[in-house]
Amino acid sequence: MRLSRPMRINMLKKFAKFFSKNPSPAVASDPHIVPSGDHPISARHITSGAKKVVEQLVSDGYEAYLVGGCVRDLLLGMHPKDYDVATDATPEQVSKLFRRARIVGRRFQIVHVRMGPEIIEVTTFRAHHSAEHKGKDQSRRSSKGMLLRDNIFGSIAEDACRRDFTMNALYYHPQDNSVFDYANGLRDIQQRLIRVIGNAGERYREDPVRMLRAVRFAAKLGFRIEDGSAQPIHKMNQLLADIPPARLFDEILKLFMHGHALATFHLLREYGLFRLLFPATEEALAHDPGYYLEFLEQAMTNTDKRIRADKRVTPAFLLGALLWPAVQEMRKKFERDNSSPVYSLQQAAGEIIHRACQRVAIPRRFSMPMREIWELQLRLPRRAGTQAQRLLEHPRFRAGYDFLLLREDAGELEPGLGEWWTRFQDVDEHKRQEMIGSLDQPREPRSKRRRRPRRAAADKQEQHD
Repeated sequence: MRLSRPMRINMLKKFAKFFSKNPSPAVASDPHIVPSGDHPISARHITSGAKKVVEQLVSDGYEAYLVGGCVRDLLLGMHPKDYDVATDATPEQVSKLFRRARIVGRRFQIVHVRMGPEIIEVTTFRAHHSAEHKGKDQSRRSSKGMLLRDNIFGSIAEDACRRDFTMNALYYHPQDNSVFDYANGLRDIQQRLIRVIGNAGERYREDPVRMLRAVRFAAKLGFRIEDGSAQPIHKMNQLLADIPPARLFDEILKLFMHGHALATFHLLREYGLFRLLFPATEEALAHDPGYYLEFLEQAMTNTDKRIRADKRVTPAFLLGALLWPAVQEMRKKFERDNSSPVYSLQQAAGEIIHRACQRVAIPRRFSMPMREIWELQLRLPRRAGTQAQRLLEHPRFRAGYDFLLLREDAGELEPGLGEWWTRFQDVDEHKRQEMIGSLDQPREPRSKRRRRPRRAAADKQEQHD
């Protein structure tokens, strides 16, 4: 839920006023501190759970701040989805302070603290990697420079430099309502820029997923990726191939299920990242950029509308749409071998899902519904007899029906079938029977076949003769 429009406008005016008086400094070890009254954030905008975590850490003698995306969103007048806390307390110390806390992660150790319905993510200030840490369990890199372990702790200034983008290196202290800006993030937010902290090439090499995050934030916030941060993406996008498929699946959900899927889709293609995530779909787009592009754009648009209207969107449906062009192209290859439509679709679905899972680990709880949605596309035209009623009772009917409408909207199918199913769902049982009856075609008579005589009867006839 966003803040009211008048409140948001008032906050942004206050924010602009602050910038006109206080230009942000360059990246420095000492932060630019923005006092209460010179920024639009108020402690009343913070959830009680986030405030309690910070208060508990501070009362026990530790430094603690809200950090990152929640601070950025509050400055922009948006309601943060979740709250992160940064502290100088180690994960073990944080865990001991809170009854409902657990340490998660190996690559980056963090603590999840549950406060009622909220889960507050608490991270320890991280430090720079140095030669003395090399080879230790706290720090490890791959041969390509990617961070495999990053549990070296340091000061808040070091932590700010370790964050990905300047707009995320902002720290907010609820007690005195002040904002600490270490990396010129306030200025970049005002200019609507996404800028990598430090050398962009090195930072992408440390964690190639940062390229996906840059695109996600650009789509979500309507920001532009700063030139020095954008140019290396074209040269380094292949590094995504080294990311574990399970992690890429999590990133896919973040990319396409935040209400800005269409903008994300276009940016991913612009920076050559989409083909790393869905190579078979990109290949299909190159083969037929007309219909397939229209279909995907329509799928992304519908997804955005549903999310913004607080309607449910299943990952299975979204992934099914993202892979449908690849399935269609593969299906054509099987049909050229005179395979039946059902067999061709089943084989194509299995092959495409297998290939996709090598790059993006789609869990079985999503891949199975995807296949059912695809297979329903062949079953939905068959409505005679009792088939229509049976299909209506299918657990994936609604998703399959929505997918059919999407195909019609994109021009893959002639309109009509979707409208028939729309009416069929709304009318009573008597009218349904009339609709089905109007579709029934007389069955072709079976060809009469001469029965072959049983072996015993034939033998008896021979004996009689």
